[in-house]
Amino acid sequence: MILKKAMILGIFSLIGMACHGQSIDLEGIRANYKKAVSDKKLCITMIKGLSTGTESSVHLSYLGAFQMIWAKHITNPISKLKTFNTGKKNIEAAVTSDPNNLEIRILRLSVQKNSPAFLGYKKNIEEDQKFIQANNKNITSTHLRNMLETLI
Repeated sequence: MILKKAMILGIFSLIGMACHGQSIDLEGIRANYKKAVSDKKLCITMIKGLSTGTESSVHLSYLGAFQMIWAKHITNPISKLKTFNTGKKNIEAAVTSDPNNLEIRILRLSVQKNSPAFLGYKKNIEEDQKFIQANNKNITSTHLRNMLETLI
């Protein structure tokens, strides 16, 4: 019961920040990334919050990743593909903007490893794995380190 209240409070806090144009805390985004796969409301809340002023290439990559997760929650196949492709464009724009950013590469790897093969978004897996392995000693975030451990 307490956990449920805490989650509801957290969601309302994120909605409030989105409505007032404030940024969403990066650690909060990281913590909610994995949860969004099974929590439709959290996923859309994160997308709305990140859509109101993407401050950095990392935020843009998270927006793209949450959009691609949102595609899993949609039932209409055309909307699924459109949403997935929008997310893909955002992640690729983030990589182009900041190609040496470890977190962006981890997100892209996460999405590519978990996307269906027929969507054709798996071409950077080996490249990102090599980049991450060469640079992972610089990770300070617990959430990011946990995400990485499940990927590699």
